[in-house]
Amino acid sequence: MPLRLQPVQSRKHELTSYEHALADELEAIFGHGVHDLSGLVAALNETGVRPPDGADWTEESYTAEMARLGAAE
Repeated sequence: MPLRLQPVQSRKHELTSYEHALADELEAIFGHGVHDLSGLVAALNETGVRPPDGADWTEESYTAEMARLGAAE
């Protein structure tokens, strides 16, 4: 399956508080030098931000959530 970059520079809606919180945590995690998926998931689980189902993050739930958030509106 070929990957295609489809950047979303603007949205039709304002970011939710969840989206802002997740973005802030991801920025902090990347800023600490964590760039691999397993490290990212582990670091997210140390924060108060949880996936929509409220469970701990897994590699699968993180990947699915990024796909959901990045989907074209």
